[in-house]
Amino acid sequence: MGLKSVFGKFYASILVNRLRDTVDEPIHWQDKTFRNLIDQAENTQFGKDHRFAIIKSYEDFKKHVPVRDYEGLRSYIDQVVEGKSDIIWPGKPAYFCKTSGTTSGAKYIPISNESVAHHVDAAKLALLCYVNETGKADFIDGKMIFLQGSPELNDLNGVPLGRLSGITAHWVPSYLQKNRLPSWETNLIDDWETKVDTIVEETLPEDLRLIGGIPSWVQMYFERLIAKSGKDTIADIFPNFSLFMHGGVNYQPYEAIFKKLIGKTIASIETYPASEGFIAFQDTQTEPGLLLNINAGIFFEFIAVSEFQDENPTRISLKDVKLGVNYVLILNTNAGLWGYNIGDTVEFVCLQPYRIKVTGRIKHFTSAFGEHVIAAEVESALQEIMPQFDMEVREFHLAPQIKPTDGLPYHEWFIEFDRLPANMDAFRLKLDQTLQGKNPYYKDLITGNILTPLKVTLIKKDGFMHMMKSRGKLGGQNKIPRLANNRDLADELLPFID
Repeated sequence: MGLKSVFGKFYASILVNRLRDTVDEPIHWQDKTFRNLIDQAENTQFGKDHRFAIIKSYEDFKKHVPVRDYEGLRSYIDQVVEGKSDIIWPGKPAYFCKTSGTTSGAKYIPISNESVAHHVDAAKLALLCYVNETGKADFIDGKMIFLQGSPELNDLNGVPLGRLSGITAHWVPSYLQKNRLPSWETNLIDDWETKVDTIVEETLPEDLRLIGGIPSWVQMYFERLIAKSGKDTIADIFPNFSLFMHGGVNYQPYEAIFKKLIGKTIASIETYPASEGFIAFQDTQTEPGLLLNINAGIFFEFIAVSEFQDENPTRISLKDVKLGVNYVLILNTNAGLWGYNIGDTVEFVCLQPYRIKVTGRIKHFTSAFGEHVIAAEVESALQEIMPQFDMEVREFHLAPQIKPTDGLPYHEWFIEFDRLPANMDAFRLKLDQTLQGKNPYYKDLITGNILTPLKVTLIKKDGFMHMMKSRGKLGGQNKIPRLANNRDLADELLPFID
């Protein structure tokens, strides 16, 4: 065991004990965060417009600050982008994070020095929780890689602009820089396929022990490593590879193919970072869910999905959440986002401590007929039946077919298989039955002859990758929507039907 791993264990015990002290008093820390945010932003333009000076409680806050999405806050954010100070947070932001919006075009999410520091701390805590719980720290002595966007930052009216992973790359602690791959020059490569091929060349001779990234793009990296090396598995290439860190999408649909590619079972850590803040991370290998990051400059609010479209939905803080309810996540942050609908939906799986699972996107659902099928339902239905059919799924997308050329409407699943089920029709019917069991509204539509059972459309090998490339969204932090309420992405997949 090297010096770094010995120190890592000692450091982990200190920081995890501090974390537990926070976790033991979640409402206290959320109340303190709330008060700090209001006090610091009282003299900003937003604070004056929303009477922060008279806000003494969460009930006051709800009266003065409505829930908004990016478009709702755009009049303020546009002023920040123009270079004005003290608009939504004191001074100017330290960075702008550029993200792709579905209705807003490019979005510029402000990031303060306080908020970016919490991003780095949360990722560090996720790793240290693993070290403290398992006693395994050998990965610290070897090399580690995070597949991410370019760290190159541009200038937007005097504020550095980039992708989230590129921004946080500038904050990697110096003691980890020598262990970190790829090289800075390789990370700057803009074309994703060229970048992955260069990373393959650069990492093949190294002792990689920790690999991180969005599963779909890590899978692409693994496959190119194996093809280039002539080895059978990733374990043959990196025998000391022991930890996979992931986020962005549900990992479960990838588990089977990753086990095959890696050649052994390894530990994994799930994280939930967003441009708006680092929301949660996996703090244990033995319990489900991600620990809510309650003392990191974010005051959390929640609205039940079932009420979200109501004129006056119930808006609650952490102390009033319940298990098993699907909530829209609302953020108030130390970068100046207020009553901000991030677009994600979550469900609490534990209240002591507060742990969540991500259930999808409020805009990513299929409800053309009132069924409101969500990502968690389609992903779990597919995951549940995969072992029964000895099959492997690379990627999929679900869209409604409202006007078929003949017969009743149906849900259309576009699936790229790595290994097809032997009996496709049996697979299709079983998948439909399993989804009915998870969503009673969908079941009613099937049994009531409003919909016919789902249909599967096969996508060619690498079809989803080529579709994303045609969109200009290949690699990095870009994710493939698992389901939609329209045919937009389905139409983009038509050239890649097998």
